[in-house]
Amino acid sequence: MKKTKIDHYTDKEALDFHKDKKPGKIEISSSKNMTTKRDLALAYSPGVAAPVRAISDNPEAAFDYTSKGNLVAVISNGSAILGMGNLGALASKPVMEGKAVLFKRFADIDSIDLEIDSENPDEIINSIKNFAPSFGGINLEDIAAPDCFIIEEKLKKILDIPVFHDDQHGTAIITTAALINALDISKKEIDRVKIVVNGAGASAMACANLFQKTGVPQKNITMVDRTGVIYRGRDNLNQWKSSHAIETKDRTLDDAITNADVFLGLSAKGALTKDMVKKMAKNPIIFACANPDPEITPEEIEEVRDDAIIATGRSDYPNQVNNLIGFPYIFRGALDVRSKTINEDMKIAAAHAIAKLAKEDVPDEVIAAMGGERPHYGKDYIIPSTFDPRLISVIPAAVAKAAIDTGVARKKIDNFEIYKDQLKQRLDPTVTIMQGVNSYIKKKPKKVVFADGEDENTLKAAIAFKNSDLGIPILVGKEELIKNQIKKIGYNENFDIEIVNSKDTAKREKYVKYLFKKLQREKGMLEWDCDRLVRNDRVIWASCMVACQDADAMITGNTRRYSSSLEKIIKVVDPRPGEIMFGLNLVVNRGKTIFICDTSVIEYPDAKQLAEMAKSAARVAKLFGFDPKVAFLSHSTFGEPATDRTKRLSDAVEILKNDKVDFKFDGEMQPDVALEEMYKELYPFSEIVGNSNVLIMPSQHSAAISYKMIKSMSRAKVIGPLLIGLGLPIEIAPLRSSTSDILNLASIAAYSADVIDYKKIS
Repeated sequence: MKKTKIDHYTDKEALDFHKDKKPGKIEISSSKNMTTKRDLALAYSPGVAAPVRAISDNPEAAFDYTSKGNLVAVISNGSAILGMGNLGALASKPVMEGKAVLFKRFADIDSIDLEIDSENPDEIINSIKNFAPSFGGINLEDIAAPDCFIIEEKLKKILDIPVFHDDQHGTAIITTAALINALDISKKEIDRVKIVVNGAGASAMACANLFQKTGVPQKNITMVDRTGVIYRGRDNLNQWKSSHAIETKDRTLDDAITNADVFLGLSAKGALTKDMVKKMAKNPIIFACANPDPEITPEEIEEVRDDAIIATGRSDYPNQVNNLIGFPYIFRGALDVRSKTINEDMKIAAAHAIAKLAKEDVPDEVIAAMGGERPHYGKDYIIPSTFDPRLISVIPAAVAKAAIDTGVARKKIDNFEIYKDQLKQRLDPTVTIMQGVNSYIKKKPKKVVFADGEDENTLKAAIAFKNSDLGIPILVGKEELIKNQIKKIGYNENFDIEIVNSKDTAKREKYVKYLFKKLQREKGMLEWDCDRLVRNDRVIWASCMVACQDADAMITGNTRRYSSSLEKIIKVVDPRPGEIMFGLNLVVNRGKTIFICDTSVIEYPDAKQLAEMAKSAARVAKLFGFDPKVAFLSHSTFGEPATDRTKRLSDAVEILKNDKVDFKFDGEMQPDVALEEMYKELYPFSEIVGNSNVLIMPSQHSAAISYKMIKSMSRAKVIGPLLIGLGLPIEIAPLRSSTSDILNLASIAAYSADVIDYKKIS
């Protein structure tokens, strides 16, 4: 079992991240246009009076006229922050903002963090009770036991919206799903297994409770705290621990673990020993979920048992028990039916939905999103991946149905298939794409050259590439300058990262020889011209590294114009045989992904070039898991108005028809016709009107202007431009790209190095 390194960042990087642009991680934006006097009058006074009266007459109308139905409060008093302890309410705010971001990222739920500066449970309960009418749900977080039990229990009685302490129930739901599948694989009956739970905090108790609701008899669950086994008759047990006491002669974990079928650890590193593992029953199930270090490592278990099913709380081992699989989707389902609570049936439904998903065959589009090899239900795959895009449609639907069936839903769902399709549209495709790419390249690490090693954003991207285990970065630049920059970022100047430059005589001689052989007839260059290029230009040097197989891929740009970088690269690298070279951008806005080309290479392509772009763009779209629907864009739609400039586009369509390509295409058409469904009625003969996702622009300037305007004037996310058709995996970052933009392009270059069959260069 391979273990990878956990991502690492310096404190300065983390602080810079949270401080950059706007401090913090969340902001409020209007969901309505606020441009005219009429807009403002409708939004506030006097237009706001109508929904006020409607809500006064019927409080349920708040779900129709306000954000209440998609708004969750993330609440903490900072008494148990991420294992760091009681650091106070204000110190918990970065964590709670982070939780709010996760709600939005994974389930499109708006969230506001509220930190309550009190350790008095009654005071906290009263505060939440008084502002709860503003929200559709309450997520309690990082509140120490036993206060978390008291607060949640009382609020559930008082409020008519879901109250969910994720530290308890999120962990319980995911662990129960894992248990269901582990028992199935090991051929064990849920009502006969002996379970030992090490730890008696909020999460442990919630797990034990849900295990019982799922079918495990209480007498079969032994809970162990720091003092030992919780047994009937033990002194000084509070009411919550007393409810888990059983009749047993066992007094220690070592006693209880003998012949146990299941171990669940929510305690501390080293709590379970190899000798204890030896005592467990055949085909033991071991969930060692302490963080950051499990009670026992999978490697230690495998030294003494080869029949164990193992899960941990860590992402660097198979079977990660991660609350992210649960809480966003559970709230999504509860909010969509306006549920009054999250009851036990809804939790059990979520657990079974998660368990069932792991048993299903993983389709190609999910592999594209997750990256890596296709997982198969078994010992190393009992829980779906955190980034499985099917989670958004499967879990909320199960939770919503359970809410309806148990009578706690205010709203019905008539067609669950339509509902599931609507849920899929909420997922952010950009993040899914990059997570799939990153998951893939982690399994097959490549050497990637960062040509502008002295640039701060490029350097940060290279360090992130290394620390995230995405591959092996190589920096080009002066060692002294790069080390000073590394120190400035917050690392030790001797941080382990490779730095190269033209002082490497052996490499320089090899690159000069390669370049001279390529350019002596092609450009009429002399050997000393090639030597000057290699010595003085880091883009040339880095390109030669890839061409001469000293590296697998390369990223440059950011410090110079795109055209300048491209001009240097094509001195070293030719286009792929039989392909056209162009720039392709991925643009995501409001859940819709489009590919735009050519944004950076060919100024005014002819019909044949446009057709070739369409073929290559469709291939790339498929590579990222999309079904390409190609539209050739113009100021006209299907010949109206007809001009000389539109003929290139209609001719390109005819070329593709004759070539009998394996993707849908049409044109020429205006962009709104290509993208907006309302035009389907006007042009019923076209399969792609209203749902195009690959847009072939009539010229480079229209493409570049379009994507840059979208990026600058909207909240659209842009990846690229990707350099398509070059003979080696090299990407160019636009001038002044962010660290994140450069990192994404580096990952795509590494991905391309493995999945694209480039021409071999000797």
